Amino acid sequence: MNNQIKFYQSIKFKIALVFALVLLLTVEIVGAVFIRQLEHQNLSTFKNQIQLQTYVTNSITNSLSKTDLDKSDKEIKTILNDYNPTSSAQIQVIDNKGTIRGTNEINNQSIVGQKTTDNNIKTAIYNNRTVEKNTYDSQNSKRYYTEIKPLIKNFGNNSEVVGAVFIKANLDPVYQNISNITVIYLFAAAIAIVLGLLISIVISRAITNPIEEMRKQTMRIARGDYSGQVHVYGTDELGQLASAVNNLSVRVEQSHDSTESERRRLDSVLSNMTDGVIATDRRGNVTIVNETALLLLDENEDQMIGKSILDVLDIHDKYNLRDLLENPNEFVIDFSDQDHDLILHAHFSLIQRESGFISGLVCVLHDITEQQKIDADRRQFVSNVSHELRTPLTSVRSYIEALTDGAWKDPELAPKFLKVTEDETDRMIRMINDLLTLSRMDSGTQKINTELVNINELYNYILNRFEMILKKDEHPEKTYKIRREFTKRDLWVELDTDRFTQVLDNLMNNAIKYSPDGGTITCRLYETRNKVILSVSDQGLGIPRKDIPHIFDRFYRVDKARSRKQGGSGLGLAISKEVVEALNGQIWVESIEGRGSTFYIALPYEPLAEEDLWDEV
Repeated sequence: MNNQIKFYQSIKFKIALVFALVLLLTVEIVGAVFIRQLEHQNLSTFKNQIQLQTYVTNSITNSLSKTDLDKSDKEIKTILNDYNPTSSAQIQVIDNKGTIRGTNEINNQSIVGQKTTDNNIKTAIYNNRTVEKNTYDSQNSKRYYTEIKPLIKNFGNNSEVVGAVFIKANLDPVYQNISNITVIYLFAAAIAIVLGLLISIVISRAITNPIEEMRKQTMRIARGDYSGQVHVYGTDELGQLASAVNNLSVRVEQSHDSTESERRRLDSVLSNMTDGVIATDRRGNVTIVNETALLLLDENEDQMIGKSILDVLDIHDKYNLRDLLENPNEFVIDFSDQDHDLILHAHFSLIQRESGFISGLVCVLHDITEQQKIDADRRQFVSNVSHELRTPLTSVRSYIEALTDGAWKDPELAPKFLKVTEDETDRMIRMINDLLTLSRMDSGTQKINTELVNINELYNYILNRFEMILKKDEHPEKTYKIRREFTKRDLWVELDTDRFTQVLDNLMNNAIKYSPDGGTITCRLYETRNKVILSVSDQGLGIPRKDIPHIFDRFYRVDKARSRKQGGSGLGLAISKEVVEALNGQIWVESIEGRGSTFYIALPYEPLAEEDLWDEV
């Protein structure tokens, strides 16, 4: 690091420069005032010298008042010839008609009797106002002072302007004198500035030499060398500052040794921690980070040091630094992306001094990715099992209650009810197996046991079960009505009865959940040229447009709070999609938010003649 200071950047130069500028400004202000005052004084003296005495102006006024022009002109000429001012000036007497009546210039007597062409003279006569002007003649490069003074004659109580006196004098002698004095003043000022600059350099050196020594000592302290001492020149402020620097050198050395020992101990602890640790200053900028934190966040130390912890943890949208300082807490941060999963538990605590001053934060990061994944899988499994087993269990309970209520005495109903209970129990076992083998369905290794089924009868059978559940429940949570719009023609389709029953159960359960109490669920069955179409429509809240593309994703819920409250797992529609696609069919949804949803299933269908059915049998 180059610590050499250029001369123009040094305090010596700045002190001398300031002193010289102050002296120069003072001399300039004093000089300006002095020259201005000198100019004003000389001009006043010059004007007084060329002024006509009062008795002269009175004599000229009386002469202009006479009616005998010849006699008047002679008197004016005599007066001007007899008047001999100390400074040469051109004097003209003009009457109130603008005629020149006399002049003191011997070689210019021809102008007497002529009309004046000077508008300033006419202005002075007509306005009864003295006119003074400084003019510059570019032909001979001279400056002139001009004064035009009206001559007033009093007649009793009345007065009348009888003419004017025109005086013109050369100002060059006056300004030449001022210039000579100005040159002398500037020369003296320059000498004063040079002497003042030399004095300021001497003074600045006396001030800056101790400061330079203290600077060198502080630079040695910054490099870790505490052996030097600053020479104390006296007991003034600079001497006291030098003593303070020497004391500071000793204190810093002691503090550095203590801090270095603590730092080595802290580095050892941080390096051997299995959790990530990030420390910040009071502004939230990272100051310390251990290797574990760098590995967890996939960053390098140079990039993280000095960076805001809000940006490092990407939590600036949810928290600000004041939140973390006033209410340090712990929360979970999800850094998962398409390539890998990463969930960290962040615990914040304050770095506080004994006085209570908060000097920073410490954040401890613990990797809970596997723990969260295990918990999520466990919760999803429990939720899925509860969701899938709820309907058959309820159905079994309804038939058992019917038998308990006396149906077992009916020789016709009892066997049927027991058979349904047995079938539902078997189907629950199959459902559990389906949940366990869902991954095999994804890979395409799961076997599908298809058979030719009358889908009209299968669909009616499933809907009858839901109606039976409602009838046998004395206090149902929700009542509903099932409306059937089926084709009258029997439709025979190749499908896996158990798995397709699971699909329709899922759709019906969802329709019941999201329909209003007392609503109608419309179930349709019809055929097209080569497909059988089944649909289930509810009168619920509908699905937002943005959620429709994801409705068949696993564990996806449109409204997580509502689905959790109603027991949804987010897996039913995903399983339904897997089953329908395994049967070479399609499943989709149409929904208008606020008006309900309709789920459609399209299965491949080829019409069969009656003899074909017998052949299959």
